Amino acid sequence: MNTSHLDALPLELQNNPLLTFGRGIAKYSDVKPEHIHPAIEFLLKKAQSAVDTATNPKTPPTWDDLVEPLEDATEALGRSWSVISHLNSVADTPQLRAAYGEMLPQVTAFFSSLGQNLALYQRFKELSKSPDFANLHPAQKKVIENSMRDFRLGGAELSDADKPRFTQIQDEQAILGKAFSDHVLDATDAFVHLITDEADLAGLPEDVRAAAADTARQKNLQGWAFTLHFPSYYPVMQYAENRAFRRLMYEAYVTRASELGPKYAQGNASWDNTQNMLDQLKLRDEEARMLGFANFAALSLAPKMANTVDEVDLFLTNFANKAKPYAQRDWDELTQFAREELGITDGVLPWDSAFVAERLKQQRYAFSENELKQYFPLPKVLDGLFGVIQTLFGVTIESANLPTWHPDVQSFAVKDLTGETRAYFYLDPYARPGKRGGAWMDDARGRRELPNGEIQAPVAYLVCNFAPPVKVDGVLRQPTITHDDVITLFHESGHGLHHLLTQVSALGVSGINGVEWDAVELPSQFMENFCWEWEVLEKMTAHVETGKPLPRELFEKILAAKNFQNGLMTLRQIVMSLTDWRLHSRFGASSAQGQAVLELSRRIAAEFNVIPQPEISRWINTFSHIFAGGYAAGYYSYKWAEVLSADVYSAFEEAAKLTGSVLDPKTGARYRAEILEVGGSRPAAESFKAFRGREPSIDALLRHGGLA
Repeated sequence: MNTSHLDALPLELQNNPLLTFGRGIAKYSDVKPEHIHPAIEFLLKKAQSAVDTATNPKTPPTWDDLVEPLEDATEALGRSWSVISHLNSVADTPQLRAAYGEMLPQVTAFFSSLGQNLALYQRFKELSKSPDFANLHPAQKKVIENSMRDFRLGGAELSDADKPRFTQIQDEQAILGKAFSDHVLDATDAFVHLITDEADLAGLPEDVRAAAADTARQKNLQGWAFTLHFPSYYPVMQYAENRAFRRLMYEAYVTRASELGPKYAQGNASWDNTQNMLDQLKLRDEEARMLGFANFAALSLAPKMANTVDEVDLFLTNFANKAKPYAQRDWDELTQFAREELGITDGVLPWDSAFVAERLKQQRYAFSENELKQYFPLPKVLDGLFGVIQTLFGVTIESANLPTWHPDVQSFAVKDLTGETRAYFYLDPYARPGKRGGAWMDDARGRRELPNGEIQAPVAYLVCNFAPPVKVDGVLRQPTITHDDVITLFHESGHGLHHLLTQVSALGVSGINGVEWDAVELPSQFMENFCWEWEVLEKMTAHVETGKPLPRELFEKILAAKNFQNGLMTLRQIVMSLTDWRLHSRFGASSAQGQAVLELSRRIAAEFNVIPQPEISRWINTFSHIFAGGYAAGYYSYKWAEVLSADVYSAFEEAAKLTGSVLDPKTGARYRAEILEVGGSRPAAESFKAFRGREPSIDALLRHGGLA
């Protein structure tokens, strides 16, 4: 047990698992709701004491005396709070949620006060102007420069009269963001649709039926139970021949956390996120104006690659105009096929589109997603993923035995070629009740040089929501995942590599820390490209029953189908990005009350989309990325970074022309050195140019997406 950085713990806290792990790994399963209040209260006091010392005029304004002790105390608080936040996302219970919610305002208030602390800001200014500053290494200088910027954005230069309101805004936003996420989770968990007549399951694959039967058993029901968790919901939309069944599921899904939710999801009116979104937008607008920005979008750009609000808007609208003709072609194909081949004469309705697309894909390319899925058992996919990482980046990945929060969670060590452990990561693969939907990577611990000279190894969480393994005829079947799931896994591993392979020792800019938000998706989207390479798929596939690898003929079909309906998918992402951007750049422009969120989202969809938006849809009410996930005025970054990642990957394609393999260790070593290892220690534009030797070009992305 190492608690040296916390000094001696009081007797009543010495068995608190949120405090006793020191610089190690928390024992997640030992954490109980009653541990949260005393642990966080203690850590807040320690952190505040460190702030008081830092602002004392007698404390020398040096890295060792000012920055390091402050980083120590805030990191200890941040890491324990990260454990609690993580458990809140993956192992939610009413008691944990309440304990988390109780301390959230206090933690938010502390970090908000840190950003507003004028005395602390002055100390950092002194350090930046001192002779010692010149002797710091570049990563340390970047930490100081970022801190100065963050003080300004955190309200340090506000008047004393304005600071309390600014703090209140941060508190209210944190509470609203948590409530938004809770409402989405509750509305998703609450819905169960029971099928008792097997005829209603027509078209559904065997493993989907088995999973539904398993869900019914767990809920003490007879039949097949379907939920709004994606592995249960989406196969219904893809395969169910019963149109009424698809419609029921669709309407429940798109009305979650809205005023229509109770009608379809047997939910609770208090889960309606409509007012929550409006309140968050008003607070963000007020925050931006207090800091001297015209709107929240302009404020959000201060630490990003993009320079102006108009630049982002133009980027998205130009992209939309490039994609729209391809999207229209995709939609026309769907409607014609539905009419001529499936007898759907009243038009492709929202609950038909995935079903029609799947049937069209099967006819055109002679394979189904379910057929393909049988070649991707998760253990084999992981072996393939690790093989790519090991070949490109000169590391090995081995199973570890870290404490976990659920029996399904796996842990791994990343080792260099000498066998020394450089990092650890967790994989939490399956959907389950009490776990937030979607997929994400998060920072459990960052790399840094400790005061004693040791290097603290980074730790990451990789979280997905794949369909769990189920019993078929009494036998537990290997979990298989779709090719889209494979892409998701590679995506999140790209984020993980950015965090785990960093060689920066200053915590504030190591790994993903300090990376511009609109560049942070570069490494994740870069990794997705390998999911379309024969030399990769050949080694990471094995049919769940026969063990045979993916046939080359089937690979050629999925490659031919790669950009199937990509015009529609691209346009959908851009519409979501524009909705986010204009909510944050034009909010309040038309009236003092601001624009209704649903109204604005509908107007953008009508302007750019080719698919009519159904009246019932309330998709914006579950747009957790921007209302609970940190992507406010930042969803555009997926497309922005996609331009960068496609261009970076084209360097591997160029290498393959010479070496015969995209898994080129030389190019991988350059990518690791110039992108992954430097983390946020230099501007992303510089890292890109250091790797590519030039400015980025959109050409590779358009070519990869079949939009050229």
